[in-house]
Amino acid sequence: MRVLIVDDQRRARQSMKALLGAWYPDAEVCEAANGVEAVNLIGEFQPDLVLMDVRMPKMDGLEGLTQIKAVRRQTRVILLSMYPDYEAEALEASADAFVSKSDPPEKLRETLARIIGEIN
Repeated sequence: MRVLIVDDQRRARQSMKALLGAWYPDAEVCEAANGVEAVNLIGEFQPDLVLMDVRMPKMDGLEGLTQIKAVRRQTRVILLSMYPDYEAEALEASADAFVSKSDPPEKLRETLARIIGEIN
């Protein structure tokens, strides 16, 4: 499984990468700091799953989601945010799931298990 982590904060990317490594040690992980970098990596890396922050400079997660799905429709995208108010907008924009960064890690793990189950 290939996972692309997209967040403008390096610490957030590293934390997410550490969680993924603990839960899915065979996952191949790539990182991007914004939506522009993410879209540029889609063709080359061909991720099965993208974990992407909603609020980022250059291109936010909602626009990134739209462009990623246009390039590689089968890629699953989970949008993340500190602001739960984005959930409805994220799902309306065709995100496969939304997780608030303030949720406990178990919520992310459950969401990942569901989405990865759909991929496999």
